[in-house]
Amino acid sequence: MNAETAQKEEKKTEAENKESSPNEKETAEKVAKNDSPDKDQKVAEQGSAAVSNLRVLENIEVKLTVEVGNTEIKIKDLLRLNEGSVVELERLAGEPLDILANGTKIAKGEVVMVGEKFGIRFTEVSDPDEIVQNL
Repeated sequence: MNAETAQKEEKKTEAENKESSPNEKETAEKVAKNDSPDKDQKVAEQGSAAVSNLRVLENIEVKLTVEVGNTEIKIKDLLRLNEGSVVELERLAGEPLDILANGTKIAKGEVVMVGEKFGIRFTEVSDPDEIVQNL
C-alpha cells in the first residue's frame, strides 16, 4: 500500500465516523450525560437486590447482651470468691450500660422494669459507620 492509498483509507474512515447513525449519536450523548438507557432499570434491580438481601438477614438471630461493667482480677482472687463477696466494677453507679449485639457494642441504655422482668431502654445508639469500623 502506498502513501496515497493510506491517506485515502484514513479519510474514508474519518468520513464514516462522522456519518454515524443518529441512534449511535444519541447513545453516545446519553452516556456522556450519564443517562444510559438501562440506568433506571439497573438502579431498580440493585434496589430490589438490596431489599432481598436485607430480608435474608432479618431472620438471623443475634445475641443481645447488656454489660453492667467489667474488671480484671487474678485467678487466685477469683478462686477465693464465695457467697457475699463483692467485686468492684470499672463503671460508675448511674452510668449508662453497654448494649452489645454478638459482642459488638451497638448502644448504651438503662435498666427498666417491664412487668415483672428486667428490660433495657436505649438511650444512645452508636453510629452504624462506627459499628462497622469496630468489627
